[in-house]
Amino acid sequence: GPMPGVGCAGRGIITAFEKLEELDAYEYYKPDVVLYDVLGDVVCGGFSMPIRGGYADEVCIVTSGEMMSLYAASNISYAVKNFGKMGYASLKGLIFNAKNFEGEKELLEKTAEEIETEIIYGIARDPLVQKAEAMGMTVVQAFPDSKMAKEYHNLANIVYGKN
Repeated sequence: GPMPGVGCAGRGIITAFEKLEELDAYEYYKPDVVLYDVLGDVVCGGFSMPIRGGYADEVCIVTSGEMMSLYAASNISYAVKNFGKMGYASLKGLIFNAKNFEGEKELLEKTAEEIETEIIYGIARDPLVQKAEAMGMTVVQAFPDSKMAKEYHNLANIVYGKN
């Protein structure tokens, strides 16, 4: 198949960005940070659309220590680093979305070392996420004083550069 990040770039992602531009969403809201939650499908390169389109300055890859997640993270990091050489966004690091299985952290640390990046933050698995989800809310909305909400605030500060 094609190199990671260079493939077909799903039409849905392209349409979403066209709509955001049509609505002048970035100019209207003037966001400081925009998060794109896209599939790590490295063949079709859907994750690379915000990068290639100039919509990203830095990329954080969210991954667990599961093998397929690490495989995708590794391929995405390869693509991001190649885009970085062409003047596009750079790789800020990995965000550890723990599943809490034995040896998981060590697997992620090994992968981070192999792809020459760092783990910028780790989020432990917490049942509050599913409870908030069932309420149609985020953890920060549903449980603002919880330890988990504090974790998300800490992560936001790191991603935003206020660490």
